[in-house]
Amino acid sequence: MYCPFCNIKDTKVIDSRLVSDGAQVRRRRHCNECGERFTTFETALLLMPHLIKSDGRRELFNDKKLLGGINRALEKRPVSIEDIETEVNKLKSKIRATGEREVDAKIVGELVMELLKRLDKIAYIRFASVYRSFKDVKEFGEEIAKLNK
Repeated sequence: MYCPFCNIKDTKVIDSRLVSDGAQVRRRRHCNECGERFTTFETALLLMPHLIKSDGRRELFNDKKLLGGINRALEKRPVSIEDIETEVNKLKSKIRATGEREVDAKIVGELVMELLKRLDKIAYIRFASVYRSFKDVKEFGEEIAKLNK
């Protein structure tokens, strides 16, 4: 690993530990040349399948879009970042576990709804109202009634 301060290749790992529910390895490093310390994160490169949109288009799986939608639904809600990361990692594992090269975007949407239902019921209703295009208050009431069952 190159030192980001002096660009010398001679760095030493001081400490390693698992983070993000074991999905990443955090390493503290020390440069033997300049003496600076820095942190690196190591993550396995796992390919996500393409998404088939409702209009037939195919898109690369986009983590930023996924997190953006989830974070919008959870805005100003009492859910920790660690809980969100854990649930998103589980969701991505489920998608990869299908073994498919292409997955219907509706499946991902339903998995996100399940994730939000576990994390926060208000965020679930927010997401569902946009995802399912609620037309009026009656549809909100029906979805809330389903949650109460």
